[in-house]
Parts: sequence; structure tokens; C-alpha cells
Amino acid sequence: MRMKLSVKHTVDQWFNKIAKNPALGVTVSVLWLIVIGWIAFGWNLGNIGLIDETEPLFAEASRQMFVTGDWITPFFNGDTRFDKPALIYWCQAIAYAIIGVNEWAVRLPSAIAAFGLVCLAFYTIQWYLAKEDELEQVSRPTRRYLTSFIAAALMALNGETIIWARIGVSDMLLTGCIASALLCFFLGYAGKEGSREQGAGSREQGENSNSSPLPPALRPSASSTPFPNKWYLACYVLIAGAILTKGPVGIVLPGLIIFAFLLYVGRFREVLREMRLFMGILIILGLSVPWYALVIWRNGWNYINAFFGYHNLERFTEVVNGHSAPWYFYFLVVLLGFAPYSVYLPASIIRLKFWQRSHWRSLERFQQFGLFAWFWFASIFGFFSIAVTKLPSYVLPLMPAAAILVALLWNDLFPDTETQQKTPVSPTPSISSSFLRISGWLNVVFLSVLATALFNITQILGTDPAISNFHELIQKSGLPVIAGLMWLVCAILVAAFLLTRRWNYIISINLIGFVAFLIFVLTPASFFIDRERQLPLRELSAVILEAKEPNEELIMLGFKKPSVVFYSHIHVNYLRFPKEAIEHIQNQAAKGLQPPSLLLLAEQKKFLQMELQPDDYKSLSTKGAYNLVRVPFKKKKSEKIDIS
Repeated sequence: MRMKLSVKHTVDQWFNKIAKNPALGVTVSVLWLIVIGWIAFGWNLGNIGLIDETEPLFAEASRQMFVTGDWITPFFNGDTRFDKPALIYWCQAIAYAIIGVNEWAVRLPSAIAAFGLVCLAFYTIQWYLAKEDELEQVSRPTRRYLTSFIAAALMALNGETIIWARIGVSDMLLTGCIASALLCFFLGYAGKEGSREQGAGSREQGENSNSSPLPPALRPSASSTPFPNKWYLACYVLIAGAILTKGPVGIVLPGLIIFAFLLYVGRFREVLREMRLFMGILIILGLSVPWYALVIWRNGWNYINAFFGYHNLERFTEVVNGHSAPWYFYFLVVLLGFAPYSVYLPASIIRLKFWQRSHWRSLERFQQFGLFAWFWFASIFGFFSIAVTKLPSYVLPLMPAAAILVALLWNDLFPDTETQQKTPVSPTPSISSSFLRISGWLNVVFLSVLATALFNITQILGTDPAISNFHELIQKSGLPVIAGLMWLVCAILVAAFLLTRRWNYIISINLIGFVAFLIFVLTPASFFIDRERQLPLRELSAVILEAKEPNEELIMLGFKKPSVVFYSHIHVNYLRFPKEAIEHIQNQAAKGLQPPSLLLLAEQKKFLQMELQPDDYKSLSTKGAYNLVRVPFKKKKSEKIDIS
């Protein structure tokens, strides 16, 4: 016990020293953010090839923009691609211009969006806890820094965020825009400390008071200005970015969260006035509408029907591309995607007692931060649970809120030794030790189940047509055993800390376990899968570039792998069935095309189904499960191709 107090006293002294030296505090914070950001988003970001099937679609459409200079209409493989708006393509094309056309450039926008969000969340939580200490007239630098460090780590180091921050698609950019917009809204909202009961005049006086928590540069110059304060302005700009990333959902989600929150706390009209909503709408429309106007002007109803009809309305009201799931789907996504910290979400939510509306309405604005995070989490979860089409990436924007909720739960467990004798005036009751103990044992059970599942992963995973001996290779790698042992050790340590009532260390064990899992299991596994699944296609793309004759057609039979289009830089004709390929070859032969041949890329089983004779083709390369051959156009006297 004496050693425990000594260590804690040393930690408190260290954080007190940081708090008294702002430059040191900034340095330590920046270093922490860089370390977790590099581990989560930067390390080996571009050292793995593009992942079929979605990522190469974005990468190639962006490359086409970069090559052709057409920054309005996205194209893939010669066809328009209206799935997503232009912002992600612009970001990737700019990255191409800076660092070249490669995997790093494809994924850099996603990684930057994730890292920027984590940094803004870190600042917001630091600001909130500093205001709480100011209100309670205490100094708790240890609690403030530890909570902020944990919140940033939870936000970065979870499976859902890491997956989408390391893939060059639009989901992480959308999440970065929406989540950052919500944080900016709260900073603007919490910076207005005037009370409703004081009336408009008192609010204006509060806005211009020197006691405002916002820096002078971020305060509005006058209460009568038609422009919103700079945090609200940033919120509007980020919402416009979300609209340019994924369409109407970019304004629907933050609008739903903000309006529901304001209605609940009874500040709807008051805050909408101070936000200068009309001006904000003009800013959003002014930034987002021009590209939509240009793409519609150029493509007309084709774009309107494809994007607004199919990719927005139908995805919400109907099952699109077979992406249906049961009502409890997102419970599983959050449980596994935010693992292993997701087991603490129930305790984090119950801790708030969000149903006590009169209590929350009586608090200062900044004290409503936890309630705001709850509305953020619940609104997105509910919205996409109602939607008919379901995908794991849809609830990615709620992961930052989940991290904030769990970090605030642990905030109650980080008192400073200097203030332990004082009774804090917490805006929300602390979670009871019994409920926390239940969550802790759920943590132990979850980690144990996870370890057991990883030990037996080959019996759980399905087969991959591109890797015939997938299960055998995974087992030989030893990764399932390493992963299972890691989480089993974590389960034992969490149980030990629960028994000794050392609550503070539990979340650290989960974080350390996840980092070890990422470094020693997930990263080697991603290299293994890339080598077995994607490398053969990249190697064949290089062969195609070298062997292809001018105007020679490339057919991909039986599968769609857009990465071949990106790496070979040529048009690919996708055909599904062997009979369809034979008929196509006959038709091309009858046209007398030059050169009198085409390239055929097929899985070995599909290639065998074509029953080509040895003199009907020339084998160029075989990689993994794929064959690349050249099929010459041979004609009989009847002018029909002879491939029998």
C-alpha cells in the first residue's frame, strides 16, 4: 500500500510539474498524440497493396482525375462513378500530386482525417476538464491529463477506426468531418456561458466577458455580428465537407444530434439564434452546392438517379447489394469494433443518468459534455439501425463518442493525491463500485472468449477462393496462438486488478493489450493476407503492362478485382461466365480486330471450364489462383473462331 501511494504521489508530482509549465504540457501532449497516431494510422500505412474490392475503385477514380484534369465527374474503368461525391477523390488526387501515385497517397486522406479528429477531441476534453476544475476550485492535472490521454488512445486504438483510417475510402473522411463538426459545435456552445434566465442582454454580456473560456482570438467581436463565432463557423465548414464526402447524410447526422440535444436541454431557440443558423446554412450551401450543380449540369438525371436515388434513398429504405442484417447487427459491430473497451459502454451510459432531464438542464453548458456525447452515440446508432441497408462502416462516426463516454467513466477514478480530501462537486454522480466491478468481470469474460475464439480461428473463418490453402497457412503462421495468449494474459491481469481493487490499471491493460495485438498479430496478418491474396494480382498487372500490345483487350473472367485496373492503368472488360467469354472471343474474331488477340485473366477453375486446347492460347503467367493467357483469333474457312 505504501509503495502504491508513493508511485501515485510521484505521478501526481510529475503532472503538477507539467501543469505549471505550459510549454512542457504542450510538448508532452503533442508527443503522446504523435505516438498513438503513428501506431494507429501511420505505421506501415502504404506498405500493403490496395485491398479489393472497394479501395481500388476510389484510388483509380482519383487517379483518373489526376491524369485527365477532370475534377468534376469521377470515372472508373471508362464509366462514370457516382457512388460518392468528389471530396475524397480531390484529396487523393492532391496526395498523388505531392507524393506520387501509390498506396500511401491513396490512404493519406483517411489517416489525416482520423489523426486530426483525435487531436481535436484531445483538446476538447482537456478544455472541458479544465473548466470543471475551475468551477470546483480545485487543481487536478493528473486526472485531466490521464483522462485526455486515455480518450485519445481509445479513439485511435480500436479496430473499427484503425481499419477505416488505413483504407483509402470515404468513410474515415466522413467520420472526421462529422465528428469534428460536432466537437466544434460543442466548443462554440459551451463557450457561451450566458444563462437563459438572464435574457438576451445578459447573454451578450456573458459572451463579451473576460471570463470566457475561449481564447480572445476565438471570441466573436460583437454580439450583434451576423456571423457565428469561429467554433460554429468551423462546424458549418466541416458539415459542408461531410456533404462533399458522402452526400445528404453529412448534414442529416450532425443536424439530428445537435437538434435533439438542444431540445432536450431546453436551449433550442436560444442556441440557434446565437449560431446564426441562416448564415450557417448559406455557408454550407455555398461550399457544397457548386460541385453538385456542376456534376448535375454535366451528367443530368444520370447523376441524380444514381447518387440521390440509388446510393442514398434506396440504401436507407431498401436492401442494396445484398447488405441486409438483423436488427441487432450494430450491437455486434460496436461490441467487436470498439473491443475490448465496449464492455464498459453500458456503465459509461448509466453513469450519466441522462433520463434526469431537470438535472441536466440546471447545469452550466460545458458540464453537459457527457450528455452531448450520449446523444451523439445514440442518434447515430438509432439512425442506422432503422436504415434497411446495413454495413459495419455506417456506425464509424459514433466511435469517437464511445471513446469519450468510456474516458469520462475513467475520469471518476483519477483523483489527485492533493485533492483527495476535498469532496468534488461532480456534474453527474459517479458510477458505483459494484457496477464497475460487474463491468470489469464482463471484461474478463469477453477477453477470455476472444482468446478462445482466436485459438480456434481456423474453424470460425470461411474460405477465400483466392487462397486455396488459407486455413493451413494461417495455422502455420502461429498468429492464432500468439493472439489467443495475448488476450488470455490480459484477462488474467484484469481479473487480478479487480480482486485487488486497482481500478485505474484496468483500462491501461486493455489499451496495452490492443497495441500488442495490433503490432504482433494484426500487422503480420495483414502482410500475410496481402502476400497471398493481393500480391498475385499486382504481379500479373505488371506482366500485363509489359506484354499488352496496343489496343489489345483485357478480359477478366469470373471475378472483379478493381486493383488490376489501378495497377495496370488499362481498361478491363469483366465477364462472368466461361460461355460468355467464348462467345465474346468469337465475336471479336469475326470483327477482324488488330491485334488479332486478347488477354484473358481468369481464376484457374474458370479457365479450365473454358476447355481451351493448348494451341488455342499462349500462357503468359500464373500467380496464385490466377492465369493470364493470350488468346489469338483463329478463324476457320467459315470465318468463325476455332477454339475447340
